[in-house]
Amino acid sequence: MSDDELRARVSELTETLFHLRLRRATAQLPNPMKVRETKRDLARAKTTLRQREMRP
Repeated sequence: MSDDELRARVSELTETLFHLRLRRATAQLPNPMKVRETKRDLARAKTTLRQREMRP
């Protein structure tokens, strides 16, 4: 993925995580593992972006 695609993915995952947390708080989330998966995907995308920034 390009940097722009990764930034778009981070934005998308952040929004998804917000909605999942909201649904969890109102007890409407059928699969609570989805929050964990989304957090991990978000961390992977952020890590990849950061690694690319650190390269000379």
